[in-house]
Amino acid sequence: MADLPVYPPMLATTGGLPPAAEDDRWAYETKLDGQRCVGYLPGDGTVVLRSRSGADITAAYPELHALRTVLGTRSAVLDGEVVALDERGHSDFERLQPRMALVDHPAEAARMRDRVPVRLLLFDVLFLAGRSLIHRPYADRRRALEGLDLRGPHWSTPAALVGHGETALAATRAEGLEGLVCKRLDSVYTPGRRSSNWVKIRHVQTLDVIVGGWLPGRGRLTGLPGALLVGVREEGLLRYVGAVGTGFGDRDREVLGEFLRVSATDTCPFTPRPPVVGAHWVLPRLVGEVRYAMRTRAGLLRHPSWHRLRPDLAED
Repeated sequence: MADLPVYPPMLATTGGLPPAAEDDRWAYETKLDGQRCVGYLPGDGTVVLRSRSGADITAAYPELHALRTVLGTRSAVLDGEVVALDERGHSDFERLQPRMALVDHPAEAARMRDRVPVRLLLFDVLFLAGRSLIHRPYADRRRALEGLDLRGPHWSTPAALVGHGETALAATRAEGLEGLVCKRLDSVYTPGRRSSNWVKIRHVQTLDVIVGGWLPGRGRLTGLPGALLVGVREEGLLRYVGAVGTGFGDRDREVLGEFLRVSATDTCPFTPRPPVVGAHWVLPRLVGEVRYAMRTRAGLLRHPSWHRLRPDLAED
């Protein structure tokens, strides 16, 4: 990475669509479900890929190494996301995870590239031909990126729609995609910072779940439930679907703590027993509603968040 500046990726805040009156000042991109990746191409025939944390992940993705030659001797720093696509062509984080784990096992990564190929979707250019672009507006950077015509067997530039945010949001929901990212056309790139100029909207689903256990909180949450272990009834059995540790207010945790203490049991109510260390089991009576992004192939909830108790659905 000789002579290339290092840029931690800019991050988006969670929110909703911009006001309708400002719609034409924003671009809309499909939210991806992969591993954030900044690619460094010094123009000397090499490439280095770095994750959001700055870790070198180049070895995990040998099919992306050919990116080193696409710009010739021009230097560049490109922002994007490594994804593994499912049968519908949607990014699938669960499918990508085994590849992410191979950063220290390049031989195994080479063997897996045919079974679980990845693609690098490039959505920003931060440095090009010796010049930093981070202080240029998003619209300028986007034009520069599209001018590079980065289309290859394992990389491409996804579309960005200017205006029509409601249409874009509805389309991603109808297609079963994770969500939408809204970016102000006049926004500069702020490395390593979470900015309200980039807004992510995640499509969420809800599910009624039964609480079968809990994990104790730490620090200021000592003595309170830190996470609830929840499941759903399937064929008369309580199947574990995950641990929910966010979405609670302090009062919520206190109320839940009282319910959990009077329902304590030594018997795990889930079938099969989940591989959770330090769990406290409870009689499966308490029902709540959680929000989540999607479910894995194993049925576990991704990004679950507690929404509310459902006393009307409490089990006897």
